[in-house]
Amino acid sequence: MIQNIFRGVRAYFGAFQLISKLKLWRFFTIPIIISVLTASLIGFLAYSLSDNIGHYISNIWQWEFGKGAFEVISTFFSGLLILVVGLVLYKHVVMALSAPFMSPVSEKIEEYYKGKNHSHRKTSFHEQLVRGIRINIRNLTKELLLTIPILLLSLIPIIGIFSTVILFLMQAYYAGFGNMDYTLERHFKYKESIEFVKKHKGLAIGNGIVFILFLLIPIVGVILVLPLSVTAATTETIKEIRVKELTE
Repeated sequence: MIQNIFRGVRAYFGAFQLISKLKLWRFFTIPIIISVLTASLIGFLAYSLSDNIGHYISNIWQWEFGKGAFEVISTFFSGLLILVVGLVLYKHVVMALSAPFMSPVSEKIEEYYKGKNHSHRKTSFHEQLVRGIRINIRNLTKELLLTIPILLLSLIPIIGIFSTVILFLMQAYYAGFGNMDYTLERHFKYKESIEFVKKHKGLAIGNGIVFILFLLIPIVGVILVLPLSVTAATTETIKEIRVKELTE
């Protein structure tokens, strides 16, 4: 799996050049707008709610002793919770709404590598949107159910270090999952795609690691994250689909 993680990361190095070569930038206009608006809304909510939630949590502590320390901890934890949940929501909202625009990009990249006569399922704008929403609701639910206990574990000294790494890798996995599905939806049904990604966890994590790191770059990150991550995921997913077809 480690080797596939590095493959997922390395795929980004040729993504910018490939997008320019195939003249794909125009397809990213609407997804970039969706990305910027979603990130702005989540950032505003995080800024507005972090102090209020922290103060509300601190009221649980009824004693004067240690109240100041508990309020500091509760404010930090609420800020961290909002940030993580916001990042989770951002990923899945943007990926779901961008599905009908990313699928044609993925298809053009696949045509470049395999030719226009390669076989795949034909799906409509509506089908792509429904598929994107379905996949991302499924992933969002699973990710949120796992995120809360991991965040609680992060409050425990020493264990918190490992839980932070696990949280980051989990976020990366589901980000890569969404990026890979833009290609998978043309070749596999819903459940088959889930099984495919499970067998190629390394590629999903590698793609998602860079996806998450991009979001840490102010402004530029939310603009470039989708074009580069989808292109990188598509190139590696196509390779694995081809291997699967040859072995069947």
